[in-house]
Amino acid sequence: MEKVIIERYSQQELHIKGVYNWPVWEKEVSRFDWYYDNEEHCLILEGEIQVEADGKTWQIRPGDYVVFQKGLSCIWDIKSPVRKHYDFIMD
Repeated sequence: MEKVIIERYSQQELHIKGVYNWPVWEKEVSRFDWYYDNEEHCLILEGEIQVEADGKTWQIRPGDYVVFQKGLSCIWDIKSPVRKHYDFIMD
């Protein structure tokens, strides 16, 4: 299974999922290690990010709906300031 899944959804699909009711997270240009204790779903509103894990790099841009799998250990490299809606799926 892919550790980072990037998809695109229509506005209608995003509304059905309730994405626009999720909290918003913002972060300036930076680079940091991150570990996912739980699966995260997010919609990128602004910014450009590279996520690196296991020798692979994912390019993430505005409009991307991203799923980060539980147990993922990665590096976030934020190229331009990020705003995203996010939701953690608890076990």
